[in-house]
Amino acid sequence: MTTTPTARPAPFRVGFVTGATPDKWGRTWRDRRREPLELVPVVEEEQETRLRDGSLDMVLARLPVDRDGVHCVPLYDEVAVVVAGVDHFVAAADEVELADLAEEQLVLPHPSGWTPDADQLAWPAMSQRDAIETVAAGTGVAIVPMSVARLYNRKDVVTRPVVDVAPTTIGLTWLVEYDDERCQAFVGVVRGRSARSSRG
Repeated sequence: MTTTPTARPAPFRVGFVTGATPDKWGRTWRDRRREPLELVPVVEEEQETRLRDGSLDMVLARLPVDRDGVHCVPLYDEVAVVVAGVDHFVAAADEVELADLAEEQLVLPHPSGWTPDADQLAWPAMSQRDAIETVAAGTGVAIVPMSVARLYNRKDVVTRPVVDVAPTTIGLTWLVEYDDERCQAFVGVVRGRSARSSRG
């Protein structure tokens, strides 16, 4: 007599934007749950697309996102920092303001739309990693969340907080139409609820 193998449950797929660190939540999930969990890195430009097309169940996203049909739990703020070469003048400062960077080349567009007063070169589109490599070569500066700067940290760059740039926020997002028990269980993990806690 043959038996049909029991199908493994589909993986629960949680995306995380560059700089987010979901490992501790992943460990807690695996300690508590039978369903396999996949943590999937995503770049900021695709975080919402991957959520809405169903390829990810939840996303640790860098806000803002379109809230139409999307649940969102803001989790923590990220300080904005300027990344510059080690010989740049910002290396001598503890923190800077945007006015201090008015004559710089900004190699990566800033989400706020701020640009330096100096005429800007026609920079090609580049990833955050590429931007920091460009900065390390001594060309221009980049303003990124501190978590991104830490991820791509190099010995040939320095980072300093930019005090008049609003922090960005990491939030846990998922679609309203797919708000199931697994999503609520992961919310509980992220919020630090115990395994026996009820939803709320």
